[in-house]
Amino acid sequence: MKLLFDFLPIVLFFATFKVAEGSKAWAAEFASGHFGFLVAGGRVGPDQAPVMLATLVVIAATLAQVLWLKARRRPVDKMLWVSLALVVVLGSLTIWFQNETFIKWKPTVLYWVMAAVLALAPLVTGRNLMQTLLGAQMRLPAPVWSRLNIAWVLFFAAMGLLNIWVAYRFSTDAWVNFKLFGGMGLMFVFVVAQALYLGRHAEDPDGADAAQR
Repeated sequence: MKLLFDFLPIVLFFATFKVAEGSKAWAAEFASGHFGFLVAGGRVGPDQAPVMLATLVVIAATLAQVLWLKARRRPVDKMLWVSLALVVVLGSLTIWFQNETFIKWKPTVLYWVMAAVLALAPLVTGRNLMQTLLGAQMRLPAPVWSRLNIAWVLFFAAMGLLNIWVAYRFSTDAWVNFKLFGGMGLMFVFVVAQALYLGRHAEDPDGADAAQR
């Protein structure tokens, strides 16, 4: 359920873009008539309308996530705050200038922020964030926690590079497909590979307690 909640803005971005991409003329008229005041010049072109509408939806969806969590008195992850800030700033620039380059950079910046946080936390605070997040669920030797943290740093750094490579190398339509299916697919493969690796190193809490007795 949480995974669906986390990926909901991406799914809505994808769906909105695809619908608008299939009817560019209608999308341009709709965007100009309802949101023209948000763009420089007041008119949205047919080629820019799909990204603009999808960006508006992803901003609204991310804001709705934060408001829903607040209304339910649940904690808002720091990365969700970062994601909201990035999508508002870069999304607003995309909308005003009708330039999708800004919103295309958003996943890369978010990936690199996460990589930087994981990499710097042990140096600045002395804490392995992956151990902090997962330590209550499994017991692992200290070197394995370190390797796990490094693996996530490298994964997020690589995903940031891959996103921007796709954004500049291929069409916007291809980038939108990659943003949903490529990003989710690679994340799934990485998590499965990680689970298989950790399964070989996880310590048995019952066995450890028995050995201590």
